[in-house]
Amino acid sequence: MESTDTQQMWEDRYAESERIWSGRPNARLVEVVSDLPTGTALELGCGEGGDTVWLAQRGWQVVAVDIANTALQRAAEALTAAGDDLATRVRFERHDLTVSFPQGSYDLVTAHFLHSPHGWDRNPLMRRAAAAVAPGGRLLIVDHAEAPPWSERIHDHEFPSAEAVVAGMELDPAQWERERVERAEWEGTGPDGRPGSLVDNVIVLRRR
Repeated sequence: MESTDTQQMWEDRYAESERIWSGRPNARLVEVVSDLPTGTALELGCGEGGDTVWLAQRGWQVVAVDIANTALQRAAEALTAAGDDLATRVRFERHDLTVSFPQGSYDLVTAHFLHSPHGWDRNPLMRRAAAAVAPGGRLLIVDHAEAPPWSERIHDHEFPSAEAVVAGMELDPAQWERERVERAEWEGTGPDGRPGSLVDNVIVLRRR
């Protein structure tokens, strides 16, 4: 699929509502990162900025990436609304990650629910994400292991297991420590307020 088509798909998605996501940070990000020393972070697929704001509030220097200009604009607005001059800690970049990728290396690289309704081989992107992790840094990937019960968009999507995601990155085990590679279930709330059980893949890898 051409980059412009993918971008338009997401622009159309964001045009459906003034807000798509909750504005809160992802629970697994908070769980994994709260006790880590702050440093530099690369967020792949920042959406409307819930994770970006949370990281910046804790002192991280963040490069936040999305394919949709609308998402980046909303994330920047959320950052400004949070105050405390957080904008000095964040740089927003637009990338179609199948075409281009941010430069640099980072203490934390995160990718939360970086799925697409269109078929694509995500393994090369995950390998680039791993390559962007600085020595001693961490790669955090959180995926749907199953479609959320309230989702009407991705029930036909096939979700790889956590082990399959790690295998697809083809990482040298001598250079990487597996801190968490697991399937995790938790109770969440959908956009309409309906509760339900969610199943995630949680992957935390540390570069030695």
